Amino acid sequence: MKQPNILLLMCDQFRGDCLSYAGHPDVKTPYLDTLASDGAFFDRAYSSCPSCIPARAALFTGKSQEHHGRVGYEDGIDWNYDHMLAEEFSTHGYQTQCVGKMHVHPVRKHCGFQGLRLHDGYLGYYRDASIPHFQHQTVTDDYLYDLKNALGSHADFNASGPECNSWVTHPWIYEERLHPTNWVTEESIRFLETRDRTRPFFLMSSYVRPHQPFDAPASYFDLYKDKELRAPACGDWDDTASTEQFGYRKDSIYGCNDAEQQHNAMAGYYACITHVDHQIGRLLSALMESGEYDNTVILFLSDHGELLFDHHLYRKVFAYEGSTHIPLLFHVGKNVCPSKPIRSNTITELRDILPTLLDFAGIPVPEGVDGFSLMPEIVGKPKEEQNNREYLHGEHSFHSGLSSHFIVAETDKYIWYSEKNTEQYFDLRKDPREEHNAIADEAYQARIAYLRALLIQELDGREEGYSDGVSLQSGCTPVANLSHIL
Repeated sequence: MKQPNILLLMCDQFRGDCLSYAGHPDVKTPYLDTLASDGAFFDRAYSSCPSCIPARAALFTGKSQEHHGRVGYEDGIDWNYDHMLAEEFSTHGYQTQCVGKMHVHPVRKHCGFQGLRLHDGYLGYYRDASIPHFQHQTVTDDYLYDLKNALGSHADFNASGPECNSWVTHPWIYEERLHPTNWVTEESIRFLETRDRTRPFFLMSSYVRPHQPFDAPASYFDLYKDKELRAPACGDWDDTASTEQFGYRKDSIYGCNDAEQQHNAMAGYYACITHVDHQIGRLLSALMESGEYDNTVILFLSDHGELLFDHHLYRKVFAYEGSTHIPLLFHVGKNVCPSKPIRSNTITELRDILPTLLDFAGIPVPEGVDGFSLMPEIVGKPKEEQNNREYLHGEHSFHSGLSSHFIVAETDKYIWYSEKNTEQYFDLRKDPREEHNAIADEAYQARIAYLRALLIQELDGREEGYSDGVSLQSGCTPVANLSHIL
């Protein structure tokens, strides 16, 4: 089989349910729906450590969070790994290019990509006055450089007003063609036009949106701003008091207590998604015009989701579906190998992408990879026994006593807050929006004990002391990075 091209389409903070194809009642995603309906769609895809840096570490290394070492969010920690995704493709004859968000350190580290056109979105760590000049975002960000060249030194990508983690919204104030979402598409198309046609390519087009700021062009806001939108999930366990206390803060993890601004934020989020979808449509058209569509494996995913006020929560890192569940779809060009559309309930995670893509390219998978290849299932072959994950262990260190671990299986989820020593259990088959905490329900006690035992096993030997092999140990001090990567 001839080595296929690879087009990895990635978004930041894109919920797993926010595709029309996934059944969302409001958001419109015609181009991604087209890919999904003609490809392999994975309904149970997750991010096991749901924030930007650890999620990308899993994607690039194929390792679990225990092994890539990033179990929380922390900027400024060097990326030193024995292998990375683009490096494997570069070593085996591919032309490799990333356009858009990387979010690694040092900020211009290529991670094996031969070419890099960088736009990480607003990162406060790299805008601080104390950062060395050569690492400052005004120096390192290619999109910002282009924007200032087009409009003058005053221009910036936060000029519309909304902040990079807030629920504040405002349409893009410059020409639509200058939006960072459009820029990623333009630069990706330029790569397709100028690439080395003697080699297959691996192109990662990495969009910051729908991560905040919610600043899509006004025409996209118009699609949703006056529409009645599905209400956020609301459970019998929600902490409404924290929303009342903190809900006036623009970036509160407890959401927003102003109904109008909450609606505007939801509309802004969906507007960013439809804007990205239409720009992906442009890129797919360019791929078709280049004659390479049928020779290409295309996949779409995100690093994590967005709670979007589910359970009076906002942003990510929590163990709930809005945060951990991600979209994952593959489209295999007809010249690559025969395949039929499928919809899969295999529990999959970002660590599975590296072995899957290397499998399609016929490249050996490096030692130390924890993920498994989804290629057999995508092309219609029987799943191998070891490629049928019973459950996934996820986690995230966080502030305010909210560090948590979770075990998610095909039908249910168990969550443990390690500092508070509180537990939750959700029957996802009956309660997909996690609105009833069934931790005390008699009917589930045997199942809860089994899932708790799995977590005890997963955490046994961890340096934080979360497990002694027999029981979970509360009150341990969480860390964002395990010591072996420091």
